[in-house]
Amino acid sequence: MHRDRFFTLSASCPDRVGIIARVASFIAEHQGWILESSYHADAVDGRYFMRIEVKADSLPFHLAEFRDRFHPIAEELRMDWRISDSAVKKRVVILVSKQEHCLYDLMARWQSKELDIEIPCVISNHDNFRGFVEWHGIAFHHVPVTADNKQFAYAEVQRLFEEVKGDTMVLARYMQIIPAEICSANPGRIINIHHSFLPSFVGAKPYHQAYQRGVKLIGATCHYVTADLDQGPIIEQDVIRIDHSDSIEDMVRYGKDIEKAVLARGLRYHLEDRVLTHGNKTIVFR
Repeated sequence: MHRDRFFTLSASCPDRVGIIARVASFIAEHQGWILESSYHADAVDGRYFMRIEVKADSLPFHLAEFRDRFHPIAEELRMDWRISDSAVKKRVVILVSKQEHCLYDLMARWQSKELDIEIPCVISNHDNFRGFVEWHGIAFHHVPVTADNKQFAYAEVQRLFEEVKGDTMVLARYMQIIPAEICSANPGRIINIHHSFLPSFVGAKPYHQAYQRGVKLIGATCHYVTADLDQGPIIEQDVIRIDHSDSIEDMVRYGKDIEKAVLARGLRYHLEDRVLTHGNKTIVFR
């Protein structure tokens, strides 16, 4: 069902009395219509988190003026905050290597408008999927990565991301380690799907590691990318039960289904501003 245009306010601040009242009163004073609201108080860290959707045409001003008017309240509450417009589609750049399942799934969800996004380009360190991507009318960039050209290659990835005005970079089974300088340049904007239930089995060949340990559950993890390999804040996870009769090949096959679903859910939560980070943790308002 089509939803009216809305603004999404996501914020966190030190916990105290009256936060909801202060923010809701500001919206009500301007005849704002709250469509959805979510809140969470972290008793351990003493921090408060919120996400509020406001019907755009219920307000007498647009986003820029909302920011100007809300700024003093945010300062008063010592708030980290952002606000987005549902009418502005997020621009998602996909990075992929040789495994196609996550790329194909995201493209199908984009084509059916299940993910209402723009995909300005796909970047790969291999040329395998050029025909598939270009058939969909999307630009494909082959940026090889070797031991000798990594600095140039990742500078080119960053250049392309900035050139197309990307909002989010998705590593859809992109089997290269993103360097620290790109992570620093795009905090909270790079999302990875890792084929294990982190923090177990980081790095390469997690299904092989899981097989050797004889685990009974395997899974996938969607997380933000940081300079520490596979250690970024976790957005979404899922698992499937296995047993001693399952081979490594079976586990890889089961895992692909989980990876697709977990990446799609995690990306959706991120795009809808449902994810707030605090240190190495996330609060996800589903």
